[in-house]
Amino acid sequence: MSERVHADFRADALAGLRLDAAVAEFLQIPRTQATSWIKEGYVSLFNATGQSLKAAKSTKLTATDRVVVDAPAPRDITDVKPQVVDGFRVVFEDDDLVVVDKPAGVAAHPSPGWHGPTVVGALMGAGVRVSTSGAAERQGIVHRLDVGTSGLMVVAKNEQAYTVLKRAFKERTVEKVYHTLVQGIPDPLKGTIDAPIGRHPGHEWRFAVVDGGRESVTHYEVLEAFGPAALVEVHLETGRTHQIRVHFSALNHPCAGDLTYGADPAMSANLGLTRQWLHAHKLGFDHPVTGAYVEFESDYPQDLDFALESLRDGHF
Repeated sequence: MSERVHADFRADALAGLRLDAAVAEFLQIPRTQATSWIKEGYVSLFNATGQSLKAAKSTKLTATDRVVVDAPAPRDITDVKPQVVDGFRVVFEDDDLVVVDKPAGVAAHPSPGWHGPTVVGALMGAGVRVSTSGAAERQGIVHRLDVGTSGLMVVAKNEQAYTVLKRAFKERTVEKVYHTLVQGIPDPLKGTIDAPIGRHPGHEWRFAVVDGGRESVTHYEVLEAFGPAALVEVHLETGRTHQIRVHFSALNHPCAGDLTYGADPAMSANLGLTRQWLHAHKLGFDHPVTGAYVEFESDYPQDLDFALESLRDGHF
């Protein structure tokens, strides 16, 4: 497996960000790692005509800039081994892609500092070969779910599928439907949250609604209201990191169990939640090779179902 991380991308979707923030966002690594690579000369910056620009961590990117990363990968993310992961399930597989049902506690791919199970390792453990496109530690991964979020993910098995699926997610043609249990009852019961998201100014691993953040659009509808909480269906128009969690926290309706974004610890404990009540329930897209529309659904896992039934039964 490669001992280097390679990336070559245009900054169109990351325009306005600092170079260190853009590299961290694109590669999903800590900003400190991106800063270190920039300082050590592993990150190059070019304008639209190919002219080399100064690659300083604070350089603000324009939409036509090109960023090239060629850096030594941290040892702990290149040595991906097969893993047997409880609750991990292959929902669908053909020659081009595999759709999996990811349990909570599993990362999409290895990253610095994460030593737990990953989708990449679980697929290797299941004998599923995926695309060699992308960085060595995240082969075939075209989108991600948070470690604490369960549900459906699609992974590419060849380069054509990888390229087409990556483009589909970027162009927002993929139907992504989530269910979440939020504290309180949102008003109105159906609406759209259109608020920019960026890194939290005081917390490296948190995000927030901030001026100058990236466009973030969340459509929601309350399915069931229980008084202290509500079951909500969410359709994502964009796919920012922690988008659902950040948007509902900003409305003062954090996802139940999500202590990082302001959930009530007492309510979380009473519902038996040790993570955010957030599940990728449905995933639909045009097949990257045949062009046929395919759609998959995932039932709630046991911990989320227990919390929901507790509310339905009035035991909370």
